[in-house]
Parts: sequence; structure tokens; C-alpha cells
Amino acid sequence: MSVKEIFETMDYGPAPESAAEALAWLVDQGDRFGHFINGAFTKPGDGFESRNPATGEVLATLSQASQTDVDAAVDAARKAQPKWEGLGGAGRARYLYAVARLLQKHSRLFAVLESMDNGKPIRESRDIDIPLAQRHFYYHAGMAQLMESELPDAEALGVCGQIIPWNFPLLMLAWKIAPALAMGNTVVLKPAEYTSLTALLFADICIQAGLPKGVVNIVTGDGAVGEMIVGADVDKIAFTGSTSVGRRIREATAGSGKELTLELGGKSAYIVFDDADIDSAIEGLVDAIWFNQGQVCCAGSRLLVQEGIADRFHTKLRARMDGLRIGNPLDKCIDVGAVVDPVQLQTIKAMVESNTAGELYQAACDMPENGCYFPPTLITGLETSDPLMQEEIFGPVLVSSTFRTPGEAVELANNTRYGLAATVWTENVNLALDIAPKLVAGVVWVNATNLFDAAAGFGGVRESGFGREGGWEGLSAYTKSKGKTKPLAKVEAIAGEGAPVDPIDRTAKMYVGGKQARPDSGYSKPIYGKSGLLGHVGLANRKDVRNAVEAAAGAKGWAKATGHLRAQILYFIGENLSARADEFAHRIDAMTGKTTGAKEVETSIQRLFTAAAWADKYDGQVHGVPIRGVALAMKEPTGVIGALCADEAPLLGLVSVMAPAIAMGNRVVLAASEPYPLAATDFYQILETSDVPAGVVNILTGSHAELAKPLASHLNVDAVWSFSSSDVSAEIEKAAAGNLKRTWVNNATATDWSVDHSRKFLQAATEIKNIWVPYGE
Repeated sequence: MSVKEIFETMDYGPAPESAAEALAWLVDQGDRFGHFINGAFTKPGDGFESRNPATGEVLATLSQASQTDVDAAVDAARKAQPKWEGLGGAGRARYLYAVARLLQKHSRLFAVLESMDNGKPIRESRDIDIPLAQRHFYYHAGMAQLMESELPDAEALGVCGQIIPWNFPLLMLAWKIAPALAMGNTVVLKPAEYTSLTALLFADICIQAGLPKGVVNIVTGDGAVGEMIVGADVDKIAFTGSTSVGRRIREATAGSGKELTLELGGKSAYIVFDDADIDSAIEGLVDAIWFNQGQVCCAGSRLLVQEGIADRFHTKLRARMDGLRIGNPLDKCIDVGAVVDPVQLQTIKAMVESNTAGELYQAACDMPENGCYFPPTLITGLETSDPLMQEEIFGPVLVSSTFRTPGEAVELANNTRYGLAATVWTENVNLALDIAPKLVAGVVWVNATNLFDAAAGFGGVRESGFGREGGWEGLSAYTKSKGKTKPLAKVEAIAGEGAPVDPIDRTAKMYVGGKQARPDSGYSKPIYGKSGLLGHVGLANRKDVRNAVEAAAGAKGWAKATGHLRAQILYFIGENLSARADEFAHRIDAMTGKTTGAKEVETSIQRLFTAAAWADKYDGQVHGVPIRGVALAMKEPTGVIGALCADEAPLLGLVSVMAPAIAMGNRVVLAASEPYPLAATDFYQILETSDVPAGVVNILTGSHAELAKPLASHLNVDAVWSFSSSDVSAEIEKAAAGNLKRTWVNNATATDWSVDHSRKFLQAATEIKNIWVPYGE
């Protein structure tokens, strides 16, 4: 027999991993678990079974948390939080290091238990999930150590409610708990109903590490328990899961003042250009879609392959699919394990059976007779609008289409309501680095896939959620600025009557698309000062919002302008405002009845100059990730930002919002100060003479209460900010759930506009895209 024949006939023999230690641990616990509250396990109560999806075997019985259990966990976390934060970063770091070391010492136990509970191959849990969980605790121990020196103005939020999914049970736990604890928060975490066992093993680790009681609390149960945590007295909710549930959480937390991060679904594009190393791209694709049985939110589930190589690529891909090994997850030679639960298996089957347009191919490999298994599946020839190309299947199913040009590839890749991840496969570095920034996704991998690290933030845009997990950017979700806030009362305009101060009519228009525009409503309202009628302004309605957003969307070229160009225009705006400083100061004093106008104008000019200074200096980072390559954290504009400007600072409030937003390449729709709008309508005269491209800045006047919902619910608005004194925060957050846009609202707290908050605004005006670029042969 020749070497070639031996090679072609070789097969992998079984290499089973022993489950004895994991089963022994379960037996030691009595195969029944309560909750982990205030440093101890509660007595097991009525609950549900946790099963091995590969065999159907019952592994343990878990307790269904009640409202009393959740309240007890939150109360324990609340009592423990001040002392935990009081330990200081160095004190907390010692505990996090201890947890990381214990995760290493018990790594095989965690890996085996994870595979038994979840169904993923032991090679994945052993080599990816558990080491990365350890990495997160080590990394964030270092973050805790550095907090006082590097984040001197930050403090903990308080108690964090955390809800994690079933696809990466321990890893998602580490992503949530490690940064929260590092920054001085305490947590109440709910693992997924299907996969709670490694979270309970982690609770055991917390006891071994001597973690103070109440710092980590874990309650088990179904979705109702998650709802209890969302409604509990917590300061933050961190959720990873489906987009539909994330939308309900956004609505439920609206107006509560709770911080919120959402890491939701995806339909990530896997783009293969005709110059790609096809064999390498196929191996990457195996990892992209059949890793963890395709139950990955960032799975490369949409294959886009250039037409010239499509047939050859698909032929090779089908052959590679046939060689995949499916079976017992504890067998170390297995490629694809079991789907997590019969319910999820049926969902996958139903979606595949709904296919009527594409060509179906399923791997010709041996399938286990029992257990929750589904064969690797490829569906080709689909149109972009096909439901299977748009909806998340969350299983080992790959759908495919073709493209001709790089521009078409970008268009197809971005034709989705999601924006979590994408992969670009090409040997042309110029092409890769041209395409990656154009993809609407929080993470882009070049010639690689599914690369993660604690140092590089992970998260999405659009309906894939908001916020980042990991890295410096991920810490901001678990901190707040030091200092107490003050309540903000409704700011009222000066009441008046009588003749105008100026006999010349001063009916100010709005500013939309670079032009003055009358309100669609046809209504105006008078603006009075102590000396009489100062003028009239239009009352904008939802159609005016629509027109302004349309104009802003049409000015997308502003995002491509260089920071240098944006800086020059901002300097120009500042210079032109300076030339009319006395006029603006007089106008502000006349509207407000105060004598602070000159100071407000001067501060506004400085804000413009500061934003100009930052326009070409607010840089990204190169993260030190443990690969031979780099992860580039690129700061990109958020997009179209709608903002309700501060009522109490008619010019400074508008400029402080506008300047950093447009400095970063965003376009804005600004609702001017409701009681004192004339400063804004005078300001658009400055914009008209400062070379600001049409549509970059749009200014509406009228009622904030009337404008809040149309702005927040508009699907082409990417973020909404509100510094209004009107009570609109809850309505904005609830309406924003439609397309899960980012929000920044004041919840009736005052902002000191005399203080420069530029960094906060710059952060809110940008999205972080991490582009992973491995290098070397």
C-alpha cells in the first residue's frame, strides 16, 4: 500500500474524554442545586432538569428562582457592594487573580462539564471556551489594579444584573462578571435555563477563592427569572441573547435610569474574493459556521463568494463538509457536537424545511441515532431578500449567494438589520483594508474568523445591540463619573405680551438640508423677553423630523471627510461666532432675563475650538491580543444623531452637542432649546457662512415633547441624545427599541455646561470597530 493510499484510508479512532470527575462533582452536590446567594448555596427547591443534549441523560435538577430568591440575591449584592468597592483596585485584583488561577487548576473539569451540559465538542470547550474565560479574569484583574491610576474619575455603578445565553455558558459569564467585579460592582447573574451547571461550578470556585459574600450571586431558572432581574433594584442590566428579548428589555428599562448593554443576534457575512486562498477560506468557514454547531451569534452564516470562483468553492466546500465528524461531544476527534436542546433542534429543522428557493446540500457523514444532532447544511442560490438570508437560524446551516464586484459585496453584506461581525477573505491587503471599514459591523476579521480576546472589545451595531464586552471600551459600561448629580427642573420661557421689541418681523425659520425651511405644521409661537416680543419660531412636527433626517442621511459623505477638513470647518464656525459674539450675548440675555450671555458665547466658542482640536486626534488603538497579528480598534462615526438640546443653555447646550458630533463625522438633527430657541435660529446664519455641507447640521424648533418620539422611533436615526428639561427620557428609550438605536438621556438630571464634557460626547459620537488582521504565512 502506498503512502497516498494509507493517507486516504486513514480514519480517526474514538478518543473519548472521561466524564468521571464531572459526574462525581454532580454526585457530591446531590445532583440537585439551589441558588448561590450571599456566598452560599440555598436549599434546592422546585425546578427543572438539566440534560445532556447528546444523550438525553439527566445531569442534575436545578431550582426555579422565585421573586423572593431574586430579591434576596439583589439585597445581598447591594449590601456587599460598598465594602467590595472599598477594597480598592489592588484589593479586588487579588481576588480576580485567585479566581483565574482556580479556573486553570480545574480547567478540565469545567471543559467536560461544559460539553456535557451544552453539547459542544470537548476540543472547543477545552481549547477555546475555558482558556478564554481564564484570560478574562486575568486581564480584568490587571484592569482592577490599574483603575485608580488610569480611571481616576470613574467609580462603580453599583449592582449589576446579568443575563447570559446557552451557547457559551462559562465564557459569557466571564465576559460579564470579570469587568463588573474589577470596577467595584457586585452582580446577580442568571445563566441560561439549558446550561447552568458551569455557572454553579463557578460559584463553587468563588467559595474556594474566598470571594466576599454577596459579591457574586447566581440564580437559575427560565426567562421569567430574567424578567425579575430586569425589574429588580439594580443599577445596570447586561444581556446577551436574542434581538427580540433585547428589544423587550430596552422597553422594560426605559426611563428607569438603569445602564444597559445588549449583545444580540447576528447574520454575519463571510466574504470570499476570487484571489483568496480557497482551501484556507474553506477551513475558516468550517470554524465560522460549524463551530459550536453554528450556535454562535457572530457565526459566518451568510457566505458571499465572488462569481468567478463560486462553483469551485462550493464543490470544495461540499467535499469538506462530507469529511466532518459528528457525534459524542466528549470524543476528542469529533468536529460537530449536539444542538443544545430538542426545542432548538426543532427550530432549526423548521427553518431549513421552509426553504423553497435554494439548493439544499447536507453533509454525507454518519449521524448518531439518538440525541439532538443536525447535519452540516449548505443552501446555495438564494436571493438577498430570502428569509434564510435575513433571519438568524442559530444552527449548523450556511446560506450562500454570489457577487461580482467589491462594491456589490459590501452592499450585500450590509443588507441586513444586524451588524455584529463580518469576515473578509483575500490575499490583497489593499482590498481587505478597503472593504473592512465599509462593513457595518462591530467586528471584522481578515483572513480569519471567530477571534476573541479580553483586550479587544466585542459587540455590534444596529439590531445586534450596543455596548462592548472586553478591552478599555468595555469598562465604560461598568463605571460612571464620580460626583453627585442634581435634579433638573422644567425650564420655562419668559411669559409676555405686547408689541415686538423690533418692529421688523423676526419669524425665524428652521434649518434643514442647508436651507431655511418653514415648519410643515404652519404654526409658530412667540418668544418673549422681559422687554417684550423678541420674535416667532416655527413648531416642527414629525414631517419636519422626517425631512431633517432625510437631509442628514443624504450628507453621508461627511463621514468620509478627513479629520483635518472637519477641524478647519469647526474653527471657521468658531471664528464666525466670535465675530458676532456681542450680538449673540445680547440675544441670550434678552431671552433668559439674565446677564450670562457673554460668558455663554465665549464658552461656546471654546467648545468649537476644542472639538476642532479633537477632530483629527481622537484616535483608535492597536490592541495587544495573543495572536501573530493585530486588532485595530477603529473609531467610526455613529451616523445620524438626533438630539434634544439643553433648555437652560440655549447656545452652549446646542454647540456642546453639535461640535463633537460633527467633529467625528456624524450628521445631526438638533431640536433647539424649547424656551429660548432664537439663539439656535441665529446660529444657523453662522453655519451658512462657514462652509458646513448641506445636511450635516439640521436645526428644528418647537416642543421637545412632540419631537422626542418621532426622532427616537425613526429607523434612519442611529442615536438619540436628550438634555431637555422636559420629561421625555422614558419615551425616547422606549421608542428607540424599534431598531435598538443607542440613547443618551439625562433622566431629569442637570448637566453643568460650564464644564468641558468633550470626551464623553466624543465617546458617545463614535462606534468602536475591531478589525483583526493576522499576518505571516
